[in-house]
Amino acid sequence: MYQRSIYEILMGTGQAVLTLTQPMQDEAELFASPLTLRAVEAQLLIMAHTLGNLTPLLHERLLAVDWRGWAALHECLSRGISPRREEIWYAIQALVPQTLAMLADLRQQRPEWFELGY
Repeated sequence: MYQRSIYEILMGTGQAVLTLTQPMQDEAELFASPLTLRAVEAQLLIMAHTLGNLTPLLHERLLAVDWRGWAALHECLSRGISPRREEIWYAIQALVPQTLAMLADLRQQRPEWFELGY
């Protein structure tokens, strides 16, 4: 049940990030929109924090995730470190899509790990 909850949080927040940024033409457009940027940063912080709470089983199966990238992003967002433009844009372009794809693949390979009673 815990792993399913983690999965749902990550997929939901990741999809929110992608939905918020999809209409953006480029990096400059995102950073020119403070409300959208704040919403994206909030979702990324939830994702980064949630990834820090993965079970060892999930962590071991997601070795290709850029854990250093997520840790750097979490540090920037949780401590309010600025500038953080590169970290945010990297997360949107690479970390989020990669992590969502890997989670979806893992759930397809091992659906029992994400069942309510597991």
